[in-house]
Amino acid sequence: MNISNAQGADEDLGPRLRSVREKANLSQRALAKKTGVPNSTISLIESGKMNPSVGALRRILDGIPISLSDFFAFEPETEKASFYAAEDLTEIGKGKVSLKQVGANLFGRQMMILYETYEIGADTGRVMYGHEGEEGGIVLSGRIEITVGAQRKILGPGDAYYFDSRAPHRFRQVGPEKCVLVSACTPPTF
Repeated sequence: MNISNAQGADEDLGPRLRSVREKANLSQRALAKKTGVPNSTISLIESGKMNPSVGALRRILDGIPISLSDFFAFEPETEKASFYAAEDLTEIGKGKVSLKQVGANLFGRQMMILYETYEIGADTGRVMYGHEGEEGGIVLSGRIEITVGAQRKILGPGDAYYFDSRAPHRFRQVGPEKCVLVSACTPPTF
């Protein structure tokens, strides 16, 4: 049984887990090591891409430690900041894809904003992915090939995109220089 079936849809489960983990001063890797749950699974849950079973969530929470009832009663603080310096953006990407999120905590927020950098040859992967919501962005520099379903387009500086995020999609840097873009996703389900 998945949590959404046991507790009703809890769209804040991922941000709630991230907040509880960070409050316990644990990295995703440290929590994975303590619980035997793969780091990738914890990352997918925190980003809202995976809904854990009750048993999996219980194992993860035992590593913090916090009970299921305390976990669902926990209300992370909503960020109150209005302005963020470049060095305060939260890196959530990896490898050749840098995804700098505006705000460390998206709990209670309705939108995610990212400053994205795709190094030469960067790709979000051959397997396209989808998630709830809508997303859009504007290319600031460089060139990026975006595939949405059966549509594919190369965008350059000043070009923009906007699509239903449930459609399978992929981003791939093309050209001789890295690509930089700013994007937004609502709700923040990426």
